[in-house]
Formats: sequence, structure tokens, C-alpha cells
Amino acid sequence: MSGRREREWPRPDRCRIITIANQKGGVGKTTSSVNLAASLAMHGAQVLVVDLDPQGNASTALGVEHHAEIPSIYDVLIEDMALADIVVAAPEIPNLYCAPATLNLAGAEIELVSKVARESRLRRALDAYDTDKFDYVLIDCPPSLGLLTVNALVGGDELLIPIQCEYYALEGLGQLIRTVDLVKAHLNQKLRVSTILLTMYDARTRLAAQVADDVRNHFGDVVLNTVIPRSVRVSEAPSYGQSVMTYDPGSSGALAYSEAASEMAHGGARK
Repeated sequence: MSGRREREWPRPDRCRIITIANQKGGVGKTTSSVNLAASLAMHGAQVLVVDLDPQGNASTALGVEHHAEIPSIYDVLIEDMALADIVVAAPEIPNLYCAPATLNLAGAEIELVSKVARESRLRRALDAYDTDKFDYVLIDCPPSLGLLTVNALVGGDELLIPIQCEYYALEGLGQLIRTVDLVKAHLNQKLRVSTILLTMYDARTRLAAQVADDVRNHFGDVVLNTVIPRSVRVSEAPSYGQSVMTYDPGSSGALAYSEAASEMAHGGARK
């Protein structure tokens, strides 16, 4: 693994701002955000994770403090604080940074309703920030299609959708795609589904293979070849304030996320 870390992957011509969303809970949004970010950073990319989930799990997994007194993405969205004032380095991995979330964000959905240009506040903050110093900005969303997720869809250029290889995997996805189409039509013409990542793949079951086939038939080339297996190590890592890339770099989950990140890096911004 050390050899893999030293080998740098191609870096994009400009910063890729990728929103990671699926309103279905438990599909691996935060896990994917954190581990893809860590993999990319380990291979030479400058990466920022924007934690838009009030639970702050991405901040926890990156070892970044996010108690109530810490300046957070809430202050950016609601109090117009500059993004530069809240971004901190992740302690475990060079090149990796985080805009943390605190529990204050739980009330942001309601507070945003009365704000001017409420859907575009994250985009405005990103535009005012020097994102050119990053190769990737990954935005981790809450499991809903509320104003926080809409802000992420308006703020991103690409959408990565994690889909778990289980029954009902595609249920509710139509609603997400409809929301994406609405955002694209009215708020962010650049937004496109660039990547689908299959997660929680259990090779022992016929169902997992069937779901994977269904997703590939439906979405085509944007589905990454790499699938993320079910992994105890991946689940354990955040409780130690780490991504699985540092917690157990030789585990099946870490290797799979590294392969998936490699596909994203070498594939560039898919057209």
C-alpha cells in the first residue's frame, strides 16, 4: 500500500466539485465521501470535504473537531461567514481538508427558508473561496432532499450517487433524478450525474449481482467498475476518528475505495 500511496494519480485541469447525494439513508454517502477523499489525497490530490450533514459523521471520520463552538458550515450558510474561516486540515492525511458540520446545522433547513437566494448560498460561498487550490471538493449530503441537499446540488458541477446492492436499491432514485432535473433547469445548468458507485456489495448473494446489473443497464458508463464490498473495517474506522484508508489500508474496503478513487481520477470529468 505504501507504494500505491507514493504513486501520484492524474490531477484534473480544474477543480472538480462533486456532490455525493442519495436521499435514502444508509447507502454509504458519508463513508464514500471520506474514503474517496482520503484515497485521492494519498495519491497527490488536494481535496476538500464539505460536511453538509448535521450529524457531522464526515467530520468525525476525518478526525476534525466539530462541537457547537467550532466555526462550521452552518456559519457559512446562515451567518455569511467566509468558507476560508472554517476550513481545517484533517490531522491524519496530508492534502486533505474539511469544512466541518456541527449540530447547529440541524436547524439550518428551517432558517434557510427565509434567506435570500436560499438554494444558492453554498455556491456563493464556493465562488468566493479559492477552490482552484484544490483538485477535488466533495460535498457530503444529509439523507433527505431538503434545502441542504439542494444547496449541494446547486453548488456542485458533478453528482456522485452511491447505490447499495440491496433490495429496494433503486426505489426513491427517481425522486432524486427528478430533483436533479429541476435544479439543472432552474438553478445549475452545469450539474450532471457523472458517477454511480455500487456499495455494500455481498458477492455471496444473487441479489447483489442482480442489483448491480440493473444499475449498470439503467445508468450505463457512469457506473464505476469497482464495487464496494460489505466490510466491518469500513464501519469501524469512523469510531477511531479515521477513514478506513488509514485504519486498515490492507482491508478489502480500503482497497476497493482506492480502486474506485483511481477510476474517478483516471477517468477525469466524464462527459
